[in-house]
Amino acid sequence: MFLVVIYGLVLALPLLFLVQRRALSPSQRSPPVNSQPEEKKSLKTIMQPPRDDLDPPKDDPFTLDQLKQFDGSDNSKPIYVSVKGTVFDVTRKSDVYGPGKSYNIFAGKDGSKGLGMSSLKPEDAVPDYSDLPENEKNVLNDWFLFFQKRYNIVGRVTDMPTSVSNLANL
Repeated sequence: MFLVVIYGLVLALPLLFLVQRRALSPSQRSPPVNSQPEEKKSLKTIMQPPRDDLDPPKDDPFTLDQLKQFDGSDNSKPIYVSVKGTVFDVTRKSDVYGPGKSYNIFAGKDGSKGLGMSSLKPEDAVPDYSDLPENEKNVLNDWFLFFQKRYNIVGRVTDMPTSVSNLANL
């Protein structure tokens, strides 16, 4: 008899649990756990879908020194980023390329090497990417394609280092 009671409890407890769980109304249930903290949601990102409303590419010449004027420090000027010698207008994403923002390290310069290395160190944001290993050159090419599909091309850098001037279009 004792074993019958034990077996009855063993079978009844899971059933009681399920009944109690279903009996709770939605307002009594605890809210679902949010997988992302609130601060994570508010972080700005450069990731966005490709655009189909880009202007035809321009071929205006820029020197690396002239490009420095377009780093976002002057609100009356656009923000430009050069990748492999191609200059992109990233002004519409000033929330990530503007002064004090996460990718401002690349604004107003050609930081191809840093992009290829996935580095935000100022010393890596330089135009000479000739010594990157093949896998990092592939990363740089991916960044180039990313920019090409999302930002207007406004020109080209005319004084890229000679070590990469013939690689810029590869």
